[in-house]
Amino acid sequence: MIHEYDVVVVGGGIAGLYTALTAAQSCRVAVVSKVHVTRSHSVAAQGGIAASLGNEEEDNWQWHMYDTVKGSDYLADQEAVEILAKEAPNAIVALEHLGVPFTRNMQGKIEQRRFGGHTKNYGKAPIKRACYVSDRTGRAIMDTLYDSCQIKGINFYNEVFILKLLFSGEHCCGVAGYDIATSEPQIFHAKAVVLATGGSGKIFKTTSNGFASTADGFALAMDSLIPLEDMEFVQFHPTGIYGLGILISEAARAEGGVLRNGLGESFMEHYAPTLKDLAPRDIISRSIQTELKEGRGVEGNGFVHLDLTQIGKEKLAEKLPEISSFVKTYIGIDPTETPIPVAPTCHYMMGGIPTDINGHVLVNETAGILPGLFAVGECACVSVHGANRLGCNSLIDLVVFGRRTGISVSELAKEKTLSPLPQQAENIVIDKINSLLGSLGHEHVPILRGEMQCLMTQKCSVFRNNEELKEALQSIRHLQKRFLNVGLAYKDKVFNLELQETLELSNMLTVAEVIVFSALQRKESRGAHFRSDYPERKDDEGLRHSLVYLTPQGLKTIYKPVSITRFTPEKRSY
Repeated sequence: MIHEYDVVVVGGGIAGLYTALTAAQSCRVAVVSKVHVTRSHSVAAQGGIAASLGNEEEDNWQWHMYDTVKGSDYLADQEAVEILAKEAPNAIVALEHLGVPFTRNMQGKIEQRRFGGHTKNYGKAPIKRACYVSDRTGRAIMDTLYDSCQIKGINFYNEVFILKLLFSGEHCCGVAGYDIATSEPQIFHAKAVVLATGGSGKIFKTTSNGFASTADGFALAMDSLIPLEDMEFVQFHPTGIYGLGILISEAARAEGGVLRNGLGESFMEHYAPTLKDLAPRDIISRSIQTELKEGRGVEGNGFVHLDLTQIGKEKLAEKLPEISSFVKTYIGIDPTETPIPVAPTCHYMMGGIPTDINGHVLVNETAGILPGLFAVGECACVSVHGANRLGCNSLIDLVVFGRRTGISVSELAKEKTLSPLPQQAENIVIDKINSLLGSLGHEHVPILRGEMQCLMTQKCSVFRNNEELKEALQSIRHLQKRFLNVGLAYKDKVFNLELQETLELSNMLTVAEVIVFSALQRKESRGAHFRSDYPERKDDEGLRHSLVYLTPQGLKTIYKPVSITRFTPEKRSY
């Protein structure tokens, strides 16, 4: 079936919905999602959304910009960061006007709380900058945007898996996929395509990401010979529930939670004397791993404790109800009485599909634009997060650049007519599905996926080195060869989730190779990328973005400079 629209947004999280809502002011828009839109991973965001409203104490956008640049270990493009920080307060007001039920303070203003890496007076002390809805901020924003999109008449295509970007000459003119319920081809013909497919945390064994975060947008770009930028920078959130990876938001520490080692010590004061438990995530993750490596885990186990017992039952029930529920449900403890076992968990991709500040996908180091194709959200790299994202900056990224991308696609749609689709576009999908269903291979997806996840967690996580990265790269490439011999036990076309998981594994293996390859090339430590064999930051050779391409000879890296406008690199201390 062929569907025609002005704009097609692939992905139904906050970035996709905000882009669609903005574009729908003047365009016919469709949102295509492989899960029901309201189950997109944006709903998992807990702690807040950053903006310098100054409702609790003096704040301004320059301080927010400084914190974001410093937190990025100076790899963020400062032109983009300035836009993020300047436009954030108005973005919060826009969300409020749509109906997002932000938590209020005693004056009736949007309440704000502290979050990791956010400071006043250019790093002098922590600041309250995170706007929030209890600890369900992502859920509240998602529900509000979904309702607004419904009112605007945006069409949703839920449970449709996209396999291919379609091109008319050099212009992206649509996408090809299939209906998960029936395996029937679905072709979306459009003047503009927006990729808003989220992250790729399921490449790792322990992750805060949901099952849908399987690198789909990243792999669509690579398949179309579009480079990926800065993929070596993978954020590990310091406080995932041990063994599960389910996130305990930074909000828990903002409200008074303390990290303690096996000796009962509050150890972060040794690593970040000023911000302590509210230091940036990369610093806290490495601090926890160092405590574990030096034998100060709890009772010799691979975790430390997050102690919320001093916060009090009433405050926990008011400010962190979902976190309290998670802990009781998944590990059977009461956080008001017992500390929570936590360890770093794969959380966020700082890198992604290169874009400019208006969402256009870039295809080379000289900012060449690919006509008709846009990207926004976690699958995109604008780059406002650089080598490490500050907490609460992800949601504001989705809203600020979702709006800008929506405006961009609207302008394109007004100027352009529909380019012709490639002939027999549906056959691309039919041939792919039939090939997998007809395969008699003996390899199985769960086994290959499990090996990939263990490999990435063991050799390419918080600490990295040359030897292990080389081993990981060789092993990933071996898994890719084994994947060519994959076979499906279930051959029916009705809700064939084994087929979907096979396609997702293909995407993850593609992107896992890029992550490891990029990490191997960067011979320095910067932000979330820490090389134990190159422990120092090297601004003379490392202050640049990496772009990894797929070529007939394999992966290739080229570089482009970082945009530095206001803040020059300095030693990072907290």
